[in-house]
Amino acid sequence: MCTNILNLVKKNTMKKLFIVLAIAVSATAAAYAQPTPSLSTHPKDAKPIASPRDSVVATLQNGTIITMTYGSPGVWGRTMGKDLDPMEDSVWRAGANEATTFAVDRDVMIEGQKLPAGRYAFFTIKHGNEWTLIFNKTWNTWGAYSYKQNMAQDALKVKVQQMDAPGYYNERLKYVIGPDGNVYMMWGPAVVMFKVS
Repeated sequence: MCTNILNLVKKNTMKKLFIVLAIAVSATAAAYAQPTPSLSTHPKDAKPIASPRDSVVATLQNGTIITMTYGSPGVWGRTMGKDLDPMEDSVWRAGANEATTFAVDRDVMIEGQKLPAGRYAFFTIKHGNEWTLIFNKTWNTWGAYSYKQNMAQDALKVKVQQMDAPGYYNERLKYVIGPDGNVYMMWGPAVVMFKVS
């Protein structure tokens, strides 16, 4: 089913994109997502955290295992770039609380550029519809506050274009990884995709 869905994406029609994203979120959440319930509540009083931890694990068709872990904030009526991250031209943790992490069990190509096997902090910089994706070796960090002092540890930076998906909206930040290596970040009205091979 995933292969047929992802073939539709290649045809790049808006109607099909909406259908693909809706189905991909449902199918991938059921098949690949592995929520982290122990990190979703405060241990002392069991109150829900505003941005609960979430994770997604996928095995690609070539056997590569990708794991992403992130805080999943909600939009709650705020506007991206004004009172909600990402702010234009600023480094964002691509989630909430601890930095989002991206891990692969073997060397991969991200948008055609090599990334060695390992675990990385995943940051982004939004500039209009262009997003810079940053994979940094210092993965165990809070937010992006230490990024400037750790930027020498960048393993890879790539640029991608935000997908044009008028009418699309996701209240909570969500990552979806398809078996063909397409990784989708869906946040408010934004859909950003990068290719892992």
